[in-house]
Amino acid sequence: MTQEHQGGGRGWSAARKGVWSRLRLTSLRLRLVVVFGLVALTAAVSASGIAYWLNRESVLTRTQDAVLRDFEKEMQNHAGALPEHPTQDELQRTAGQMANSSQRFTVLLVAENPEGQTVYGSSGGLNGFSLGDVPESLREAVAERQKITAGNKYPHHLYWQRIVEDDTPYLVAGTKLIGGGATGYMLKSLEPEAKDLGSLAWSLGIATGLALIGSALLAHAAATTVLKPVQRLGTAARRLGEGKLDTRLRVSGTDELADLSRTFNKAAEALEKRVADMAARDEASRRFVADMSHELRTPLTAITAVTEVLEEELEFEGGGIDPMIQPAVRLVVSETRRLNDLVENLMEVTRFDAGTARLVLDDVDVADQITACIDARAWLDAVELDAARGIHARIDPRRLDVILANLIGNALKHGGSPVRVSVREEPGEGTEGVGAVGAAEGAEVADETEAADPSDGTVVIQVRDHGPGIPEEVLPHVFDRFYKASASRPRSEGSGLGLSIALENAHIHGGEITAANSPEGGAVFTLRLPRDVSAAESGEKAGDAGTKGAGGDT
Repeated sequence: MTQEHQGGGRGWSAARKGVWSRLRLTSLRLRLVVVFGLVALTAAVSASGIAYWLNRESVLTRTQDAVLRDFEKEMQNHAGALPEHPTQDELQRTAGQMANSSQRFTVLLVAENPEGQTVYGSSGGLNGFSLGDVPESLREAVAERQKITAGNKYPHHLYWQRIVEDDTPYLVAGTKLIGGGATGYMLKSLEPEAKDLGSLAWSLGIATGLALIGSALLAHAAATTVLKPVQRLGTAARRLGEGKLDTRLRVSGTDELADLSRTFNKAAEALEKRVADMAARDEASRRFVADMSHELRTPLTAITAVTEVLEEELEFEGGGIDPMIQPAVRLVVSETRRLNDLVENLMEVTRFDAGTARLVLDDVDVADQITACIDARAWLDAVELDAARGIHARIDPRRLDVILANLIGNALKHGGSPVRVSVREEPGEGTEGVGAVGAAEGAEVADETEAADPSDGTVVIQVRDHGPGIPEEVLPHVFDRFYKASASRPRSEGSGLGLSIALENAHIHGGEITAANSPEGGAVFTLRLPRDVSAAESGEKAGDAGTKGAGGDT
């Protein structure tokens, strides 16, 4: 259940990465469409605005000129025929006659009757056009008497102004008869022209929207044409990064993208050749090391047998070996053992590099395994063990012995006594969250959980010495092959492969080894191994299957 959930989580994560990857791929397309759209929108709005302004001025100016000419003509023909001091009836009749012109505007005439009173005559009746509807600024301009000059022959002129009342535009004009008489005002509704201009604005807006949509479609088509080779190049680059070095692009055309595709193909071809050469050299190197190590084992076996005899002669009192050459014999014995260890380590490294190292799993008591490792190497007096019996794990006992021998031996050689080895368990996800229950009940729940899934959890083994610790610049390299911190530690008699082999053995178990310095002094190596390597491997395979099922093929 947990494995399926984890697999689904990985699948969801892969799906989200796919979505973000597609979004990243289309971001350039989006930018192109936006840029095209903005350019088209700016051009369309500018053209529509200019067209609307020109048409508006043309319509209003044409209508305004016609109305003003007609009003001026009616003032001369009808208002000019009135007496200097007309009566209200005469004004009313004349205003009605003027309103019957072709432009159909409303007229207001203002004059003084023979009694000196101001009288009004409106074509719209008492409730029609009145003097209060005329802007004060226009009335002042009409009433003002202009100075007669060479450029100005008349004391009064025709003035006009556009106003808006109740969302309806109007044209208001006024003039005063020259030589005395009535003052006339005209009111003309511009609503038909406003409707025509509104229709024009809607038409221009629709045209702008269609232009924007068309530009977006054209931008999308252009972006598709431009970005399709780029997408193919991205796909090919990902395949190349996945190790498919035979990936090539189909090249067509002579543009810059075609040149880029040709460059990619040349680079991929050169990379494939370089990787093939490196793989061949690496394979030859591994085969050479393996063959050399195998060939050295036969003479080493004979040499080892001879050195064992010489060592026995050294230990036998009264032996036949001259005391003068005994140091040389001891050196030969020591270096033969070192050479034998080096050959064995090289063969082990070769198996790791070739991927042929395999686990032989068995159920072991971790504390017993550590004790056996220490006892076999006569380290009981130099090593303190803090490990409770009963911590079982399903691992490879031989490889665990190799790891422990390298870690403890390294601590004894380069650290300071005493070396302390401690063992503890770390619970897995299945044993967490018991809840706030009684101690006994909680222990029973934990036991039931552990019994239900004994493979859950991790075994942690720490090896700590009491030496000067590991310099910070050396820590990143302690697991490198043939690395020796000779500048900070005494010269080692080892091959420089021990910690590297220990790390590889931990990795093949699905575990890890880390190195650090203890705050109290000394170096600390921490080994983490799953309690059941076979269960961890099956869980990882199930998680991979869940990822493929959720993410799908791409």
